[in-house]
Amino acid sequence: MDTAGTDADWQAWQESWDRQQEFYLPDREERFRVMLDMTEALAVPGGPQGAGDGTGPAVLDLACGTGSISRRLLERLPGARSTGVDLDPALLTIARGHFAGDGRVEFVSADLTDPQWTRKLPHRSYDAVLTATALHWLRTEQLGVLYGQIAGVLRDGGVFMNADHMPDETTPRITEAAHAADRARRERAAGTPGTRDWIAWWDELSREPAVADAVAERFRTIGNPLTGDHSDGEVQPAARHVELLRAAGFAEARTVWSSPLDGLVLGLR
Repeated sequence: MDTAGTDADWQAWQESWDRQQEFYLPDREERFRVMLDMTEALAVPGGPQGAGDGTGPAVLDLACGTGSISRRLLERLPGARSTGVDLDPALLTIARGHFAGDGRVEFVSADLTDPQWTRKLPHRSYDAVLTATALHWLRTEQLGVLYGQIAGVLRDGGVFMNADHMPDETTPRITEAAHAADRARRERAAGTPGTRDWIAWWDELSREPAVADAVAERFRTIGNPLTGDHSDGEVQPAARHVELLRAAGFAEARTVWSSPLDGLVLGLR
């Protein structure tokens, strides 16, 4: 969708997406901080001293949504370049509108379950591949295949990071207590002015004229969030992600951040 000439406030829509995500993930910024810390440490050509001098990393923002990672990446490393990949036409419309005119950013519509999705990428290799709160939509077998494809688009020494739901199945009582505490927090936050959950956010977006066609396409091809549209995905503990990354050809892999329910794993080619 060409967003030029529309009256939509794309920055406001991206920020409202961030607030909606923070309703579920109050520590979202902390995982982004660690993600960018490690990107700067491992993926900037010439080391961290190269940041901001026009030689920043080429980054693949995987399942990019509205471009939350890309925005933070470019704020942190102005010399970086980002390729955002997503299947959701509504979220991509917001992303394209927000970054319109910024030559450092480009977007690709692709289905990560398509065996040929990497052929749509505009570059053959990347210094870093970053993703957050997205890959739990995949089954474990699909995730293993995807990790192999990601390894194939990373340069030697490139870095991959995935921040997502990663509860530890070996500690069921701790996990249940964390879930209960999170539910109570969201119940308290639900009455705060301006707070929107997943359904309320999509309901509001569906009434934005500038993105109406893209929302209708999203509802038709991916699912309707207003009626419940989550896929038959799976969550794996961080240790399982590490195993899958090593099996996919990553030289090193480990957890670099965690909370009681979520984790950030890093794989180094």
